[in-house]
Amino acid sequence: MLELAIGIILGGCAIGAGLAMIAGIGPGIGEGNAVAKACEAIGRQPECKGDVTSTMITGCVIAETTGLYGLVIAILLIFVAPNQFVNILMNNIK
Repeated sequence: MLELAIGIILGGCAIGAGLAMIAGIGPGIGEGNAVAKACEAIGRQPECKGDVTSTMITGCVIAETTGLYGLVIAILLIFVAPNQFVNILMNNIK
């Protein structure tokens, strides 16, 4: 019975980590769209290249934080959470 509970904990953490990594899709799409629009803007008005580029880079950095948060959550779910949950389970059994 204890092995089943530990297996469920490990499986749930793995599924959660996989779902957290889906957060990397949004920033990739958003940054691609931002760069495409920045290239269009620079093509129309080359003299605004510096302003457009700095604004684009700022937006890409902010969008990338979403993917990084997802990565941090996935790493925590893989390496930290299983031990914590198993310790809680063992303490409740005793």
